[in-house]
Amino acid sequence: MATFVGLEPAPLPEQDVTIPVVLVRAGEHSTALITDELIGSREIVVKSVGPQISAIRGISGATILGDGRIVIILDIGALVRSEWRVRAQPLVARDRGDRRIFAMVVDDSITVRRVTQRLLERNGMRVLTARDGMDAVTLLQDHVPDIILLDIEMPRMDGYEVAAHVRNDPRLRDVPIIMITSRSGEKHRARAIEIGVDDYLGKPYQEAQLLDAIAPLVERHRATQNSRKLAEARVN
Repeated sequence: MATFVGLEPAPLPEQDVTIPVVLVRAGEHSTALITDELIGSREIVVKSVGPQISAIRGISGATILGDGRIVIILDIGALVRSEWRVRAQPLVARDRGDRRIFAMVVDDSITVRRVTQRLLERNGMRVLTARDGMDAVTLLQDHVPDIILLDIEMPRMDGYEVAAHVRNDPRLRDVPIIMITSRSGEKHRARAIEIGVDDYLGKPYQEAQLLDAIAPLVERHRATQNSRKLAEARVN
């Protein structure tokens, strides 16, 4: 368990003793986490944390114990998935010649995620999905998509917070963002544009409308990236 939070893991006991473990299934992978002790189950009230803390990989919230102590709640599923992605990176590196548009779909509705994923894949794109804002931030640590399709109303971290995180990250700040949301009011659109969202579509949208919005943004993004690489090459 210590490995997931940046601590040095304690050595395993040499004697034949019982060690408490927590079995976690994340996607297609299962991982057994060794713990110092198992206290038991408790009913807790999960509270949201500020954007500075919620942006840290693997934190899903916090709770206050009866004695007043504040305890951080880890998103073990996200941490396990991140660990498996790191192990799989050599396989990804061999796929650099893939020129398909790489899109990330962020929505807390599994129906919306699946419908959008199928639409994009039918049109020749690679798709990565995130079930909410926190999951998206975790995935973005390992992936830089060509475009992000982002819902607003999501648990743990909403679309505005995700967009602000992307725009404040030097590695991600040029990635185009299209917000797709049922919030069609002008104040919501204005806030999204102020943060740096490139386009804003209401739900439900026409498939052709979404595809027409994606194409020029990706083309512009890739042209900017190529120009930057050429400029860096001339300097070097």
